[in-house]
Order: sequence, then structure tokens, then C-alpha cells
Amino acid sequence: MRPFLLLATRAQDVAADGEHAAVLRYGGLETSQVRRIRLEREPMPPLDLDDYSGVIVGGGPFNASDPVTSKSNTQRRVEREFATLLDEVVDRDFPFLGACYGVGTLGVHEGAIVDRTYGEAIGPVTVELTPDGVADPLLAGMPPRFDALVGHKEAVRALPPHAVLLATSAACPVQMFRVRTNLYATQFHPELDVTGMLERIDVYRDHGYFEPDEYDAVTARASSREILHPRRILRAFVERYERP
Repeated sequence: MRPFLLLATRAQDVAADGEHAAVLRYGGLETSQVRRIRLEREPMPPLDLDDYSGVIVGGGPFNASDPVTSKSNTQRRVEREFATLLDEVVDRDFPFLGACYGVGTLGVHEGAIVDRTYGEAIGPVTVELTPDGVADPLLAGMPPRFDALVGHKEAVRALPPHAVLLATSAACPVQMFRVRTNLYATQFHPELDVTGMLERIDVYRDHGYFEPDEYDAVTARASSREILHPRRILRAFVERYERP
């Protein structure tokens, strides 16, 4: 099988390695079947998409909607590299699954309005599939309503007309969308279980997602529901797009 390309931006090794391990575990993948590039460490190398089965983008600390003047040189470089890659990915309708930061990258590239209107606190939410989501082949067999884990400062406020809304929630109208046939982005985390979320809460406790004195309440909220269904999306993406 041609490997999947995992593009990551998490600077902390614990979070980066945990994300990588979760993609392997819930994607049903061996280490050799994923090429991970940590873009916060190194520029994106020349890539031939024909060498890969698909592209997976993990979450991260960058917010696309932040003022340009507040963005680090690394973030600005990463955004330029994603824009160039997505030019080809979208043109070819090449399999793409972006989790959390994938919404910012694909959404901005396609003309969505991304801002802080619909940020969500860390914890579980109930996600509901739209009629298009129920009919989408990547979501085949998913229940129409399921719990997922979120935690983000920005989100899509308005999708462009050519994007298809696949899932929504009470506090965040765009939880998942599709562009063309094979490009997907989720605001929730399909790779996360409760253990993984608790690990990230420890890593990012001083990164502005919650106040320090809220730590116990945040961990309790994150542990309040069993999360089972979102991981099926990651596995379905692998099974649908793996290529020899």
C-alpha cells in the first residue's frame, strides 16, 4: 500500500507523538504506512502526490483567522505551504482528511469565512449528520447523532457555495464538510479518545484554551462521555482510499 501523508504542526513531542499514534491505531495503519512530516520543525519538502494514498492533516496551535502581524514566521510559512499543496490537492480531487486545523487550511483555501464566532471549549459535543452527511460514502454506517471531542478557538462561520455541509452541532454549525468528492474536513477530532484528550489537556493547559483554575473541571468534562464513533471516520478514510 502507498503510505498516507500525515502533516502535523504540534511543537510538543507528547502531543505530536500521541496524534501520530492515534492515527495509526484508529486508521488501522502500520508505522511504515504513514509518512509524518512535522511542519513546525521543517519546511514541507517537495511532494509527489502519486506516491501517497491520501493526505491527513492533524490539529495544532495555529489559528488561520489570527491577524497576520500576530503570526509567527513558522505559521506564515506553514500557511503558504498548505496553500500551494491544496492548489494541487483540490485540482486533482486528491483524498484529503483534515482534522481541526484541517478546517482552517481547507476552509480558508476554498473561501470559507473562518473566525472565532463558533469556538468551542474542550470536551464532548453531540454531532448531527445532515442529509448530505447521511448519504456520504465516508460516513456510511455512522449513527445520525454521535458524541465527539472538540476544543478549538476558531471555526467556519460560513461555507462557500460549492462546499457540502456534512455535520453540525448546537454550538458550531460546521462540524464537517466536503469539497468536490474526496476532500473532507472535520472540526471535531476523529482521532481522539478520552485518554488522548486528557493527554492534550495536560500539554496545552497554558495555551489559552481554558483558565488554569478550570483544569479539574475541564478534565472532568472531557471524561464525562464515552467516545466511540468518530474514529470510524478515520478508518473509513483509510479503507476507501488506500492504494497499492
